[in-house]
Amino acid sequence: MKHKLAICLGTLLLSTPALAEINISGFASVVGGKVLEGSGVEEFGLEPTFLADYPLVGAYTEEFSFEPDTLFGLQISADLLDGLSATAQIVSRGADDFSASFEWAYLSYELNEHWTVQAGKKRLPLYYYSDFFDVGYAYPWIRPPADNYTWQIFNYTGVSALYNYLIGDWTLTGQVYFGREDDEPNKLLSEFFFGESTREIWKDIGGVVVQLNYEWLDIRLTHMQYTNERYIGGEQVEWDGETERDGKFYGLSVNIDWNNLVVLTEINRLTLQDSDLDTYLVTLGYRIKDFMPFVSYSDFDDGSEIHNTTSVGLRWDFHPSAAFKIQYDDVQDDGTGAGTDDSWRVAGDSKSISLGVDLVF
Repeated sequence: MKHKLAICLGTLLLSTPALAEINISGFASVVGGKVLEGSGVEEFGLEPTFLADYPLVGAYTEEFSFEPDTLFGLQISADLLDGLSATAQIVSRGADDFSASFEWAYLSYELNEHWTVQAGKKRLPLYYYSDFFDVGYAYPWIRPPADNYTWQIFNYTGVSALYNYLIGDWTLTGQVYFGREDDEPNKLLSEFFFGESTREIWKDIGGVVVQLNYEWLDIRLTHMQYTNERYIGGEQVEWDGETERDGKFYGLSVNIDWNNLVVLTEINRLTLQDSDLDTYLVTLGYRIKDFMPFVSYSDFDDGSEIHNTTSVGLRWDFHPSAAFKIQYDDVQDDGTGAGTDDSWRVAGDSKSISLGVDLVF
């Protein structure tokens, strides 16, 4: 059922060239890396591992691999005139054995110069880089810091309204959205955390994004709430005797791009069953002609699962449409109960190196 909309939109885009102006663009990342040293998690039988991409379980080990971060994507858009358009995005990932899937499939209709409504499958706009998470060329790192970009659900199917206004010298943009996601099997929960098929349901999703931009300053605020159901091995999970739990997400990012200095920050909180899960990241970069060295720190803390990553890297824009990157990541996994059967460690400590090329076309 969840693929029918994507199939219908894909058929529409590819079968009506006489009725629409069709544009095709693409992006790719070819990245390799390995763990230089790491502890793993002995009680889970996990070898030294760097979990670089939580949602897709893109994990590096001590054997050099291109699979965790390598991907290829195509975006097809059709202008159907009179304000109506259709968009589909297909992505093939090394973390999914390079199987191709629809990440986006939606219709858009421009109501006026300020408002656009959309319906279909889209990326859940939780974080600053959510909408272009797969487009490595759009940011300095090899991938957005995993401690911050951790969630098991990253798409939703529903409706949204996008808006944009000019307020003096400021640009105001954002969106309001509603929908749900039913993911079975959920890759992160099934393959990494629970070890058996897990169905993750987020329903009654509702959120708002407000973004303000003034020349070198970009401020983004976001709020979302949802209701969660989960089934592990076909059995419904209960939390304190309840089969559902409500979550509320709050996020703030403040980014500065002033002369050659780049400062990227995000801070987020998820309130779930009267407990808080906090994440944040800070990145400092400095452009030197076509090069940008950077340092970054990210942190995840829910009181039990606690980990942080310190990263040092370099981006080299050697081509107008391509960038070479190299990055060193040092992960500290301080989950409580470490060394016991109730350990909340995710993948243990690790030191890793990765390098590759991001491009757009």
